[in-house]
Amino acid sequence: MSKSSPVDQIAERVERLLVRYEELQRTNALLSSQIEAITQERDSLKSRLSAARARIDALLERLPPSMTDKASTQDR
Repeated sequence: MSKSSPVDQIAERVERLLVRYEELQRTNALLSSQIEAITQERDSLKSRLSAARARIDALLERLPPSMTDKASTQDR
């Protein structure tokens, strides 16, 4: 078994580093796309929550005052 020259060892390490770098770039791209998708989902859920709150507020406003007083005292 012959020993590799220092230049060959360095070249081999550089090759491994380049492969690892490419893997990390692909992983980073995948994670970035996942973050974008999750951010869009979060924004959609926030919008739906806001709309639901607005509908609940509108329904509460339609209740007679005596009903809203009972509801607020039950929450305590």
